[in-house]
Amino acid sequence: MNIYFSSRDIPSISQLSLTERLALIQQAQNKLTGPEKLLLNVLKLAVLLPIFILIFRSTESWYSLLWAALVAALYPLVLRPIQYSLCAKYLPPIDPQGE
Repeated sequence: MNIYFSSRDIPSISQLSLTERLALIQQAQNKLTGPEKLLLNVLKLAVLLPIFILIFRSTESWYSLLWAALVAALYPLVLRPIQYSLCAKYLPPIDPQGE
């Protein structure tokens, strides 16, 4: 499985505009199988849970809020490549000549 850090990196949709790429990725995401959706949702939960734990710990130390902000900033950096990689196999091949 290839890792794609941007929707521009996916070969079958690289020549499309951003809105077209996002629409196709959304359609591909709807085609994910149950285990793939489960994997993606468990990973989301694994990233979001520490954020809330750190927010609750902010009563003890305000540094926890900084760590929560850092983890929240890492959320798209971790999950987008995984989401793009899972969805790439469900994207239809696009003919570059538009035929």
